[in-house]
Amino acid sequence: MPIPAFLSDEAYISIDVETSGPIPSQYAMLSIGACTLGDPRKKFYIELKPDKEKYLSEALAISNLSMERLFVEGTDPKIAMHNFAEWLMGVVPAGLRPLFVAFNAPFDWMFVSEYFINYLGYNPFGHAALDIKSYFMGQEGVLWSQTGMWNIGGRYLKRKQLSHHALQDAIDQAEIFEKMLARSAREKPE
Repeated sequence: MPIPAFLSDEAYISIDVETSGPIPSQYAMLSIGACTLGDPRKKFYIELKPDKEKYLSEALAISNLSMERLFVEGTDPKIAMHNFAEWLMGVVPAGLRPLFVAFNAPFDWMFVSEYFINYLGYNPFGHAALDIKSYFMGQEGVLWSQTGMWNIGGRYLKRKQLSHHALQDAIDQAEIFEKMLARSAREKPE
């Protein structure tokens, strides 16, 4: 799906992360999924070696990721963030900055930002993140309580839930946001 012309100077990157808990100061980011909006869709996925041992069982149950496996097989966080930054440089057109897009962006952005700053000293996304839930709230004129995946996925996806696999969720979020952008383009006042 093409990006509407009035938004073509933005490099939207759909992001999803899976973590071992709710805050990056105490819990590890376990996987990152990312993709570009538009065709062809370019994708990135990596699983990280946990940099913290603390975890919540319910967080691991959601993602089906194993701390034990990731301690052995996961990519060192510094290498993972370097690989992510390199991927971004390769998919974002020259002169543009990547714009972080996510479903519940504050959660995902705080982990990604913390890891970029801690391991690379900078965040390629800067201080900006576009939240799909907030966009939906404004576009539809609904309450925050009506911005769950049940509502949004039911309207823009064939299913009403995300898989909790970071790459698949990033792809699903990209599909949702592309459809929202297309709607905005159709309804844009002249």
